[in-house]
Formats: sequence, C-alpha cells, structure tokens
Amino acid sequence: MLLHGPGPAALSRRQQQGFCNGNINGVALLRKPFPGCLARSRRSTLPASRVASVDLASPKLSTSPTSTSTAKLALEPSGQPASDVHGPALTGRPEPLGASIDAGTGSINFAVFSSSASSVSLVLFTEPDLAAGKASYEIRLDPLVNRTGDVWHIMLPGLRDDLLYGYRVGGLHQDLQPEHPGHRHDETRVVLDPYATAVLSRRRWGQLGPDLPYGQDPSLLGLMRTWPQAAAALPAWGTGAAPTSPSSSSSASSSSSSSSSSSSGVAAAAAASAASFDWEGDRPLNLPMESLVIYEAHVRGFTAHGSSGVAAPGTYAGMIERLDHLASLGVNAVELLPLFEFNELEYYSPIAGSEEYRYNFWGYSTVAYRAPMSRYSAALAAGRHVRSACAEFKQLVKECHKRGIEVILDVVFNHTAEGNERGPTLSFRGLDNRVYYMLAPGGEYYNYSGCGNTLNCNQPVVRQFILDCLRYWVTEYHVDGFRFDLASILTRAPSAWHPQQWDEAGQPVALHSGGAVLSAEGIMSDGGGQPTGTPLSDPPLLEALSEDPVLRDTKMIAEAWDCDGLNQVGSFPHYGGRWSEWNGKFRDVVRNFVKGSEGPWAGEFASALCGSPHMYGNATPHESDWWGNNGGRQWRGNRGPTASVNFITAHDGFTLADLVSYNVKHNEANGEDNRDGEAHNNSWNCGEEGPTGRPDVNRLRQRQMRNLAAALLLSCGVPMLCMGDEYGHSKGGNNNTYCHDSELNYMRWDQLASDPHGFTRFMRLLVNFRRSSGVLQRSSFMTDRDIQWHGELPNQPDWSDSSRLVAFTLSDGAGGGLYVAFNTSHTPRLLRMPAWPGRVWQPLIDTGKVAPYDFLVPDAALSADDVAAVRRSLSHWTAENAVSVLPWSCIVLVSEPEGGTAGTDMIRLSSRVGTTPASPAAAAGAPSSSFPSSRPSSAATYSSSSHSRPAAASATAAAVPAATAGGTTAAHHATPSRGSSSSSGSNTASSAGNLTPSLHHHHQQQQQHASTRQPSFSSPASTLHQASQASASQRSAHTAHASAPSSAPSSTPASSSASASFPSSSSSASSRSSSSPASSSIRASWRTVLSASTAASSVPTTSGPAPAAAAPTAAPTATATATTLKTTHPHQQHHPQHAATTAAPGAVTEAVGEAEAAALAAALRENAELRKRLGLAPLGG
Repeated sequence: MLLHGPGPAALSRRQQQGFCNGNINGVALLRKPFPGCLARSRRSTLPASRVASVDLASPKLSTSPTSTSTAKLALEPSGQPASDVHGPALTGRPEPLGASIDAGTGSINFAVFSSSASSVSLVLFTEPDLAAGKASYEIRLDPLVNRTGDVWHIMLPGLRDDLLYGYRVGGLHQDLQPEHPGHRHDETRVVLDPYATAVLSRRRWGQLGPDLPYGQDPSLLGLMRTWPQAAAALPAWGTGAAPTSPSSSSSASSSSSSSSSSSSGVAAAAAASAASFDWEGDRPLNLPMESLVIYEAHVRGFTAHGSSGVAAPGTYAGMIERLDHLASLGVNAVELLPLFEFNELEYYSPIAGSEEYRYNFWGYSTVAYRAPMSRYSAALAAGRHVRSACAEFKQLVKECHKRGIEVILDVVFNHTAEGNERGPTLSFRGLDNRVYYMLAPGGEYYNYSGCGNTLNCNQPVVRQFILDCLRYWVTEYHVDGFRFDLASILTRAPSAWHPQQWDEAGQPVALHSGGAVLSAEGIMSDGGGQPTGTPLSDPPLLEALSEDPVLRDTKMIAEAWDCDGLNQVGSFPHYGGRWSEWNGKFRDVVRNFVKGSEGPWAGEFASALCGSPHMYGNATPHESDWWGNNGGRQWRGNRGPTASVNFITAHDGFTLADLVSYNVKHNEANGEDNRDGEAHNNSWNCGEEGPTGRPDVNRLRQRQMRNLAAALLLSCGVPMLCMGDEYGHSKGGNNNTYCHDSELNYMRWDQLASDPHGFTRFMRLLVNFRRSSGVLQRSSFMTDRDIQWHGELPNQPDWSDSSRLVAFTLSDGAGGGLYVAFNTSHTPRLLRMPAWPGRVWQPLIDTGKVAPYDFLVPDAALSADDVAAVRRSLSHWTAENAVSVLPWSCIVLVSEPEGGTAGTDMIRLSSRVGTTPASPAAAAGAPSSSFPSSRPSSAATYSSSSHSRPAAASATAAAVPAATAGGTTAAHHATPSRGSSSSSGSNTASSAGNLTPSLHHHHQQQQQHASTRQPSFSSPASTLHQASQASASQRSAHTAHASAPSSAPSSTPASSSASASFPSSSSSASSRSSSSPASSSIRASWRTVLSASTAASSVPTTSGPAPAAAAPTAAPTATATATTLKTTHPHQQHHPQHAATTAAPGAVTEAVGEAEAAALAAALRENAELRKRLGLAPLGG
C-alpha cells in the first residue's frame, strides 16, 4: 500500500467502528471476568473456566511429553464429556509452535507463546458452535506441567481433526490494573493461534453471520456480526467426521456434531486431499530478476465481475481459469495483494449517499499470517473443510508455475487487524500485547503504520515469528517472493519491557525511560540503547531474512517508507543486493515528464529510463535524504537496475486511464466528502475532466496511455503493471478504492474483449517486446558503450529545464540495437538518428499513430504485407537516418542489417504474442535470435568490456551535463544530470517528513494540446513540413485550404495533413506502394481513420501543460474557413509565448488531386532550407 487506508479519517474511523462486540469476538470488556459472564446481543452464555486462577510458580517440564497431564477437562455446555473427542491429555512439547502432529504417536501437539499469561485454556469448537459464538470443549492447562519457559503446550491423542481451536488467555489488563501498563489479557475472549495454518470464521465472502446472505444490512443484527469468532483448523490426518455447516444446521447442538471418528465424510476427504497435495515436481521458478515483468493483481477482483465467465468468480479457482490471459499478455510474475486471512467486514458500514457498504477489499489488515484467505476458496463456499482453501491456493501457485509465472505475495508485517487500544482482541493482543506491539511507557500504541498499531518487528520473538511465516509460505506453498508493505517499519527499533528490579535491601529500583522515572516495571529502549522506533542501520530482522538459507533464492521487494515520514528509497538495508525496492521516484518523474510539466524533468526522466543509477549505483545521497545521509549511508549504491521495481500505477492511486482523464481525485463514493486519498497525483485530464464525448480528447488520452506504458517497459529495472491497465480500466477518478467490493475494483473482461486490436494489443506487444529484447533486460547499469543520448541531432541531447525531448540509442554490442525518442511537447519534431554502418533503422513503435499502426508487428490486426508497405513508405526517411515524432509521442526503431528482409524480426515477435510458454525455461524471457539482437548468455556479457560501439557513435556520446547539487552521477554510468532538485517543491522520494508516501510529489498542472492522431505512415515531405513549421521561428504562417473541412485539433496545418496518406506523386517508392494490394489495404484503413477524425465540425478547447520555451513559433494566420485551435488553462495564462506556439489551423482531411499536389509542392519548397541545415540529401522523385 502506498497508503492503503482511507486517509486522514482512518484512525478515528478505525477507533470507532465495529468494536462494541462482546464476549469472544470483540473488544475486551473493561471489567473483571466472572463465571458465566453473559455475552451481548442475545448470545448464549459462554462457560467460564472451571479451574481457579493459579499463582505461577517456577515452570517446569515433565520428564516425558507424552506423560498424562494434570490439565483439567472442562465439560461442553450440554454436559457431554470433552474426552469423547480425544484421549487422555498429555503434557506435550514446547516446539514447534502451533498445532502439529506428533510423528511417534499420531497425537496433536499444541504450543503457544505467552510470557505474561497467568492461565491458558485450549478451546475446541465444532463448526456449528463456532458459528453460534460458543465454545464446544475447553481444556485448562496446568502451568506446572504444561508450560516450559514462556511456551504453553499440551498434546491430545485421538483428536477429531474436523474440530477447530483457539486459546483463552488470562492475566493482567492495564485498564483494571493501571500499575501494569501494556498488558491487555482478557479471559472472556478466545484468541487465534498466531501459527494457525487455516482459519474459519464463516464460509462465504461478505457473510455477516450465520445464514446471512452477502450484502444484507447488519443494522438489525448489531455490529458484532462484522467480527464473528474465528478459530484455527487442526492439522490434517484424516480422522474427522463430516462437517455440519452453519448454513445447513445453524441450530444444531454440539452433540450433533460430535459423532464417532469412524464416520468419515467430506472433512476426512478434504484432510486427505490437503495432506497429499500433488505438486507434480513443482518448485519455485527462480527467474532472473532482470527478466521479470510483474503484474499486480487482486485475487477476488480478478474474476469477481460476471463477464469473467468463470465457474467460481472471485476465488483462487476462478483465477486459475483466467491465467492464460496473463501468459498471453507476456507477464512472468504476478504480485497478489494480501491474501493472508483478513476480515473483509472490518470497515463494514453504509456509504453515505449510496446503497453500498464499505468493505476491507484490499486486505491490508492481517488476522492470521500463515493462513491463506479462506473466503477466496471456491471449495470452502461449496461446503468443504477449511483446509481445502490451502489446497486450492496451492493449485493456483502450481498453475502459475506451469505457465512460467512466478507468484509474489504482498505481505503486511507492519501492523495487524487489532488496531489500537479500542480495536478487537483477536490474537496477538490477548496473548502478549507487550511483546507483539511497539508500545509507549504508558501502554499506548506507536502508530508508524497509520492503522492504529505497529508490529514490534525487531523484538526477538516477533522476529522469529516473521521468519517462520515466510519460510512456511516458501516451503509449503512454493511462493517465489514477497513484497513488504511499509517495509521501513521492519527497520525500527523495538520496544522492550523490563521487569521490576530490586536492590540488595529488597527495595525496588527506579527505571527510567525518556527522562521519566517508572516506579515499577516499565518500557525501556532496546538492548543497544536505541529509543523505541529509531531506524536501525543494521536491523536484526532484515539481516535474518536476507541471510536465511531457506529464503536465499526468494525475491524480496520493499515498499521502503512508512507513514511517519521514514523514507528509505535508495538506501533500504539490502544486505548485498538481496532486496529490491518499489521506486516511487520513477513513478513521479515519468508522470511529470510525459505530461509536459515544467522543470528539470528531461534529465530526471533519462535517469529513470536507465534504472535510477543515481539512487542504486551512486553512493552519494541527495542532501535532502535524511536517512541516506545518516543510518542508511552504508546501504547507498553498489546495486544494479534490478534494485528498482518501476511502476506508473498500482492498486493505490489513479489507474492508467484515470491518470490521463482527471486532474483531481473524485473519492466521493468513499463517503468521506472526498477528504481521503492522495491529492497530488501528477495527472492531466488532456482537456476535460472525466468521461467525454470529444474524440480529440479521447485520442490524446489513448496516446498518453501508450506513452506512459512505453516509458515503463522500455526502462531498465523491473517493470510492474497494475491489473486492468492493459485495457484502460477506470475507477471514475477514485484513487483510494480500498473499501469498494464493486466494479471499481473488478477486472472488466467485457471491456478487455471489446477492443482486442487497440490498447490491449499495444500492451501485449510491448510486454513481449521487452521480454524478447536483451538490451532492455540488464542486471548492471549501462555505460556509454551501451547507450548514447541524442537531441534533434545525434549526440546533442538537451538537458535544460525547457527540454521536452529525450532520445537515445541502445546498442547490443553486435551492431544491433534500438533508437527511442520521447517528445512531450505540443509540437512535432524532426530528428536525425545516428548512422550505424551496414545497418538501417526500421520503425517499430509510434504512439502517435492509431491502432494497429502504433505497433508495426504482423498479427491478427496487421498483416506482414501491411507492415512491409508502411516500412516502404518511410524508406526514404530511414535511408537518410531521419525520423519525425509527433507531439506527445514516443517512437522506437530497430537496427537491422542493410539490405535484409524488412519485417523479419517483427514476424518473429508476432509468433511469440498470444502463446503460452511451454515451460518455465521458455517463460523466463529468452529472446528470439535476432529481435532486436540475441540476448547475452549471462549477466557478465553486459559489462562494458563486452560491447563494441557502432562505428558512427562518438566516444563521448553519452556525456551529459554535470549534476547539480546533490545529484552527482557516478562517472562510469551513462546517465544524464538529475537537474535541479529544488524546483516545484521537493521532487525527491527521500523526504523524511513525508507523511503520505503515495504520490508525494506535486507540481503545477500544465497546459497541453489535444492533438489529432496522425496517419500510420507519412511521406518525407509532409513530415518535414510538420517539423519545419514547429521549429523555425521565422517561418511564415500557413493557411488551410479553403475547401478542407475542419476537424479535431491538430498541431499541423491542413495542407500538411492532406498529404499524410500515400501521395499521388512524391517519390518512386510511394508510387510503388500506392499500386500494391498491401498499400491499398493500408490506405483504406487510413481513409477510415481520416473519416473518423474529420467528424467534428469545430475544434474544442483543450488545456494542458505549457509548451517548451525553446523554438517559439510565430502565430499562424487562419482564414475564415479554418478553425484556430485555442487553449486556455487557468494556470498557464502567464506564458507570453503560449498563444503564438499553440494557435494553428486544426483541419485534418484527406485531400486528393490538385489540392494534394499543391500541398506537397509547397512542403518540398518550404523544407529545402531545413534539409540543407540538417545535412540531408535532396529528395528524389
């Protein structure tokens, strides 16, 4: 979560909602427990413990763990002896923690940690009793026999394995014994075992209580129904009776479900199935980090929508049915939002002004850390044992691995669902509040998570617990990696409670904390003298995780900040590069550059494209990086681009479509008056807020989406996509949909299928292109042998604050490579590419063109003949190493051998698209033999010594201006200056005072044109004409042809647009193309595009970022029949050059005959001077 919570009102809401529950499933009642205490809301009486509290003596271990224990056997409410479901209670063992099967006897051993409990009882449930909120059987442990140190344990032979269990823990509570702050034991609660591996509270997602259908108003039932009692499943060994679900027998008595162990049924079958899961030889894939393309997804949201067409929507099984979509898209890792057991009803309440209710949809509020979310299971909803959820998730992991897709889990070890002191007592608080949470001396909760409490991660017991949990998910479920939510909390010093000390005279010794004297036991700094919460430069937990042999090949990804302003991006303790980081800086820089914000974004953008070497390769932190200049200094630099997980969007924040459709957030549906969610999104609506019928605005939005996707997938580092962005999913401008179980968060499969050859095709081809290209998958940073920077002319980049152009070439060392250019200004640019001997540049991507011409690869949407025809139409340009790039567009060209068969490499790529990898090896991203070059066989081949630069490239091509203060770039890295770091507020992701990590940089929104989408190809003359008009300030204005109908806005005059299709006479190559069948096909497609683009009779007003200050152009004079494009943005009226640079005739038409010939002749004459300046030979024909 960047901030997964609901914003400023989060804390107060969490304190107030849903915590009035009584008895075993709610907040601790602030009264002393007494026998037969009544539950609230008409619940039946929960039997009190039958044994009085025992004063603790020195704990001791029985001589034999299998000897008979003195633990008392309580009777279940009906009076039936508990021994009917197990044999004589045995002493048991203190390890392993949790419930486990003793190999020697087949008995089940229970072990739980609590250092402060005065009494512990093992509570057993049948499922009907659990649903009714009452215990079935209860066994009081004898502290003299069933306790070893701080671990309570008992062993039960012959126990029915269809039962569920929890613990009742007695002890001090600070509200009743104020002299003992920090203790919160409550014997009226039954709490979960932290080591529970399967948890049951109810069977259906959103079920409010027994027999309540999803979505039923709970107001008649009371809030307690949103926190039903949860219990853990016993380990499976196949002796259970058939379960009786509450839905079929909600009023059944305990005795009705305590049948003989010989009556096998569904539970036994499920137990056997779970215990004998067939992995078929599956193991974690261990793909190279540089080969990954991550897809962030939500298990329920992936198939919950009716259009998914799966048998069990919103479940693990449903996701399996749709995994082929991910394989076709080309991703090879899926990062699943939290799926450890959580309570989806945690936020359940009506949303003001609507008929909907809030849900904890994202799941960032863990209840049990070793149990997969049971209500994501289709089998559980169908009546099977809760352990079937475990098997179903295992099947999902196995099916992902079969498709070459790794599974990364989003884990939340920074806080739990128990909230602050007003939250429910579910597990950790009732067992040992002082140990599991970071507490102040008065027992208050530290809130570094923004969610009410903070796990005491570096406390030894908690540290071991986290390590055990991660080991369990790797060994039991074969997961490939973890993404740690608010990971900076994992670096903070723990709180440590010290017992009361006595001097030789028997008098208590005063303890001190923060200058205050504590008269009795109290909270102190950790053993190293660090105050609670201090960021540790060498945190024990991270060291243990990084060095653990079981986790050695497991991917570790940190969200390297927390909600108290600790930002460790670039200097998170990584222990030899074991950790990667979510790079929020990448997100902010790319958003600002692509939308054309003013400032030093060109240099910042270029650095981001290189994998952020100033953050991960350079050991010198920026002066504003408090952590990097202090405790994190030792972790700066010495990593490669794989340390950076790049993303433009994530579950938290705007979707890709909303990023280009909204200037401000629209979170009214959350019911908090739009106060929640991040306000600074670096977004731009392209001219109109929200949905619009204006075709010009919609076309520009599609172009910007392609630009953002291209920036992400053409960058070094590890790209991460967000579910739904591949088809342009919109949440209506809501950037904080944590509480919506609705279409806002559902994958819309109907929308995905509605435009298979549009943006979805572009995304699929782009992902597969990245995975096929060795030059984009790097484990070490590029040097000037790998990358050269360019401007309008080769090797002349512009890193000024006014620059809106970033162009570069990537070399593979064997003559092949890529030419990439981003133009985020409002005017087209004519570029000269470097000449590589024996090679020719062939077009591949142009985000300024309409689909399917935005990606020139033969597939179902575009034939090989069509691709070849487009290439031939541009051959005069590519032969002269010239190329044009439209406003707000990105182009990619591929270096191919001169005289080779055009399109061969593209055909190889098209053969990859839409196929499912045959094996994990095939899915690992092995490139094709020549697209654009063979991928080196090992990371070592990426070193500078292994590359030979193209002969035409200058040895100083990668030289860039010196970095400004604090932005020094390592000399051996071929990256540009970071530019000024002080513009528009702090644009660094390392501000220690940042209290809201998500989208924490903002800049003034700028004005931008909504340019008409240009043809899929154009003649050299027309493109030169476009570029010359934009860049020559002294050029005369052009007048649109009087007969040309007006259309959507364009940055080029109608005369140049008229010749954008195949001209009747411009060159011999164009003439040949016009007569070919392939040419006719493309021309027909282009005519269709033109017809659509000329539908509007007038040019609407748009707004956007201001144009670059460079190359001002005189205002063209429009005739009475031509439409002048006018843009007015409230923030841009101070730019004096704005009207001159943006006003232009906006007609786009398909002119033919005399009009076309006249326009072409004018363009050729007009561009003669420009061609001479650029050193281009005269055009032939």
